[in-house]
Amino acid sequence: MGNALFYHLTRSPAESLLPTLIGKSLAAGWHVELRGTDPARMERLDLHLWQGDGFLPHGLAGGPHDARQPVLLTVAGQAVAGQAVAGQGAANNPACLMALDGAEVAAAECRVLERTCIIFDGGDAAATTQARERWRLLTQAGIAAEYWSEESGRWERKR
Repeated sequence: MGNALFYHLTRSPAESLLPTLIGKSLAAGWHVELRGTDPARMERLDLHLWQGDGFLPHGLAGGPHDARQPVLLTVAGQAVAGQAVAGQGAANNPACLMALDGAEVAAAECRVLERTCIIFDGGDAAATTQARERWRLLTQAGIAAEYWSEESGRWERKR
């Protein structure tokens, strides 16, 4: 059973954290699903990941090679080219799920993944409330959870 890591953004945007998390996941040999809620945001992240420092191979869901993508950017609840709904059996068979912007994450998914990363904006009261509720639901379902904060200026695991 995997665990859920909650990343509380207070100093930087998700775009700053994602390359690090994705890089570590790829180094572990994992495929990643990066799940969002807004197609336009995922398209912007697609450009950011290609144009940022380093090389992070990835693709937007709906392409001809989804199953071969090390990192597949999906939109929660969006059907893609006759495939399963994104996030419910992503085509690239991920070992790690990274959820942004309140994208749904189910305990059943966490159980079969190596890791689930839930990234939320601490400046958004609704996002923080939603993350707290997700923490409660996942831990009640037996998922081990960790809380990470950048409040000090660097990412630290809080207890």
